[in-house]
Amino acid sequence: MTAYAGLFLASFLAATLFPAQSEAVLIGLAATENYSLALLVIVASIGNILGSVLNWWIGRGVERFKDKKWFPVKTSTLEKAQGWYSKYGRWSLLLSWVPFIGDPLTVAAGVMRERLSVFILIVGLAKTTRYILLVMGYHTVQTALN
Repeated sequence: MTAYAGLFLASFLAATLFPAQSEAVLIGLAATENYSLALLVIVASIGNILGSVLNWWIGRGVERFKDKKWFPVKTSTLEKAQGWYSKYGRWSLLLSWVPFIGDPLTVAAGVMRERLSVFILIVGLAKTTRYILLVMGYHTVQTALN
């Protein structure tokens, strides 16, 4: 159970702006052959999706500071970004799993007021598919080597 909790935590942190690597933990646990691959994917996916929801929530709260002098983004720039996101942004969440790109996208989705249900659906699809493909690839390589 501790291994699953560790995978959940690594996956959660990897989805936030903190540097963490969930893929290595997932493959490391899969390599031991002591854990269900399906359960590993489920735990990693839930942790990663919830980490992205935290980013979305942070993004939702950031906008209230837009009129402050210290806020790093001009109001006009933020309004342009909101317009862009309403036109293209939702589908950019399919890249939410990509390192260095995905985490800021999930924050931007919160800033741009993406509906949480849509956010979870798209981010969940992207992140779960990534983990499934990763485990399938690992399993294929292991089978070929044996």
